[in-house]
Amino acid sequence: MLPGSGMRGRMIKSMTGFGRCEVSENNRKFTVEMKSVNHRYLDVNIKMPKKLNFFEAAIRTLLKDYIQRGKVDIFITYEDYTENNVSIKYNRDIAQEYLTYLQQMAEEFSLDNDIRVSALSRYPEVFSMEEQNIDEEGIWKTLEKALRGAAEGFVETRIREGENLRNDLVEKLNGMQSRVAFIEEKSPQIIAEYRRKLEEKVKELLEDAKVDENRLLMEVIIFADKTCVDEEIVRLRSHIETTRSTLLAGGTMGRKLDFIAQEMNREANTILSKANDLEISNCAIELKTEIEKVREQIQNVE
Repeated sequence: MLPGSGMRGRMIKSMTGFGRCEVSENNRKFTVEMKSVNHRYLDVNIKMPKKLNFFEAAIRTLLKDYIQRGKVDIFITYEDYTENNVSIKYNRDIAQEYLTYLQQMAEEFSLDNDIRVSALSRYPEVFSMEEQNIDEEGIWKTLEKALRGAAEGFVETRIREGENLRNDLVEKLNGMQSRVAFIEEKSPQIIAEYRRKLEEKVKELLEDAKVDENRLLMEVIIFADKTCVDEEIVRLRSHIETTRSTLLAGGTMGRKLDFIAQEMNREANTILSKANDLEISNCAIELKTEIEKVREQIQNVE
């Protein structure tokens, strides 16, 4: 069963991970190492011997079973202990070309032509090694085992780190919820306090004259309308609960959570701009700080 299916569907994964696997069979040994860091998309960089380049497309397809996001570096080493699997090839045309140019140089610069067979044989590609009867199916079978083994370990480390991320994010969401509750409770008190102070000031100015209740009420309504954050609080609560339920549901969620965090930050900015009380202002600033911490952590979630 592939990582991310069944019970693992409820897991969340960090984008930081490491996996290693070594497989030896049929006189071949593969070692695969994988490591990753944060990235907006899936970016895979593979370093392997040139003779394995044929399998690059298959490797990338296999990795999609395990990874959706992250900058992933993969290192593959290959050792082949098969006897008589290479032969020496003499490239006569290349040797002839080297010899022709060397003779030309001797004539042009009036030099002694001291070229010997031993010297000519050391020039690049005069002799080359060729692997005989390449068993692509057998090589891929062993390589695939090493790749899947490394990928399984890689995913396990991502899941462990993902659980730590989830716990930390849920704790931060609880703190945000407490601050939203404080703002919700404090806001009506601010309006009541504004009415009381306004009434006292009007009475002081008018001395014994009767206060116009309708005019007073109109001023309070205007103030309440300017400072009302009911809608922002409702949306913030909704965003917090959506983030919490998404974390509990598991799966690939990083981009979704990042978008929700941006929306939460927008609501917190509106509350801060409407704040007409020091305590609410301070609370809104703390709320924005927590949201920013959540956004930073979300960058680590696949």
